[in-house]
Amino acid sequence: MCYRSDIEIARNTPMDNIEVVAERAGIAPEYLERYGKYKAKVDLRLLDDPGYAERGRLVLVTAITPTPAGEGKTTTTVGLADGLRGLGKKVMVALREPSLGPVFGVKGGAAGGGYAQVVPMDDINLHFTGDMHAIGAANNLLAAMLDNHIFQGNELGIDPRRVTWRRCVDMNDRQLRSVVDGLGGRTSGVPREDAYDITVASEIMAILCLADGLADIKRRLADIVVGYTFDEGPVTAGQLKAEGAMAALLVDALKPNLVQTLEGTPAFVHGGPFANIAHGCNSVAATKLAMKLGDYVITEAGFGADLGAEKFFDIKCRVSGLTPSAVVIVATVRALKHHGGAGKDDLTREDLTSLDRGLPNLLRHVENITQVYGLPAVVAINRFPDDTDAEVALIGSRCTELGVNVALSDVWAKGGEGGRALAEEVVRLCDEPSDFRLSYADDLSIEAKIEAIATKVYRADGVAIAPEAEKQIKQLQGLGFGGMPVCIAKTQYSFSDDPSLLGAPDGWTLTVRNVKVSAGAGFIVVLTGDIMTMPGLPKSPAAERIDVDEQGVISGLF
Repeated sequence: MCYRSDIEIARNTPMDNIEVVAERAGIAPEYLERYGKYKAKVDLRLLDDPGYAERGRLVLVTAITPTPAGEGKTTTTVGLADGLRGLGKKVMVALREPSLGPVFGVKGGAAGGGYAQVVPMDDINLHFTGDMHAIGAANNLLAAMLDNHIFQGNELGIDPRRVTWRRCVDMNDRQLRSVVDGLGGRTSGVPREDAYDITVASEIMAILCLADGLADIKRRLADIVVGYTFDEGPVTAGQLKAEGAMAALLVDALKPNLVQTLEGTPAFVHGGPFANIAHGCNSVAATKLAMKLGDYVITEAGFGADLGAEKFFDIKCRVSGLTPSAVVIVATVRALKHHGGAGKDDLTREDLTSLDRGLPNLLRHVENITQVYGLPAVVAINRFPDDTDAEVALIGSRCTELGVNVALSDVWAKGGEGGRALAEEVVRLCDEPSDFRLSYADDLSIEAKIEAIATKVYRADGVAIAPEAEKQIKQLQGLGFGGMPVCIAKTQYSFSDDPSLLGAPDGWTLTVRNVKVSAGAGFIVVLTGDIMTMPGLPKSPAAERIDVDEQGVISGLF
């Protein structure tokens, strides 16, 4: 029988019991905490077990600038892992957890697709093991303690106009972007302007994904800056005595989640910060666990390489000491034609002219990986049936000019077998020498770090910093935060801060409008263009098509 939708394929493919998957990964039973038959958490004590030595080669899967035509990064990640396992390699997958916001918004499910998925896909997309809820609860506990402190006499002298900590909810809800709360009389709090972020943009999500254990997460939580006093001094969660209770809510969420691919390859799915408004990578803990269990670890970073890969290297690798061995850059013919100006209805027709105009987007990402970061790379063409041989050959010839090979990927339809050629190229690349480096040094100023990313990675002519942002940078430098890396929040749809500029735009300036510190996460957040930390639902959200029948069978996830 031929199953058409992702959820039909997932539901009709038998899964192994999670204990079998754990045994396949080499996880001792004492470290496994089962969540039913097909999910489990893994105790972080495994990281300190001398019987597990780090041996895995880390492979990052990233992509071109995303388009409505689609790229298939997670699908490629899963299919590549299954392809490596088909070659007889011991492999682990390390992915992010989906946010409910995109699941019910535009994107739908986010567990891969076709015959290259992590399962159980409906559980992974809906609630999973409760990590998102724990992060939201810890975030909102801090918000409640902050406002209660102000209400109860404000001993710390917090300026209600300078509160920077926001509440969060794991949903695309534009109505909450700007609110006034504390209304209803004296006993209902202190009225003030407020706002909500989506949970995956919470600093606590970033902390969870960068912490290396419970002691580290408590230290990081205590360092969170929640606002400023009337004298403009920072106020932290530690001063509010909130870190202990917050950490208590996160004890289980800190443990990576173990699942499997449709072909039974072990996979960690843990942590889910967005890459356009956060750092876009799964947890350091899950990645390090995977590297102790597999000879090859396949991970991904969100959106295009200018966002997810840049933050993977400049934030995650900087903080954790991880060194990738190779990079896979995912592209589709139709997405490149979109970057070249082809209309939506023309993407399935052979169009070498539009493809040639769109190729600079891919080539710029390739140059960034190989020249800015010094890593070997392969371009994975996620092939569709209407892609012509001439179109694929054009991509191959242009990539060859940069010294990078192209591998066709057919993992959606064929699973691991469809990723065999890509897997063989990844094995070859991992045996090549590399010269991994970051795009800027720790000791640069905040402005210089922003400019380094803007000019080296985005290829902007320069940076324009708004007066308010200049004031914020000066304050943060003065408070001793200048040594932190920067996390630039930027549209995912363009190298620039203007989503309408497709391809590889030149002659533009990055506009910085707001700068704030995420002291617990350990980076400076730089907001550019019109980026928002609370998305909204589209006119026809995916939620309208998701349903469940009387037997509890979910439909509409894709």
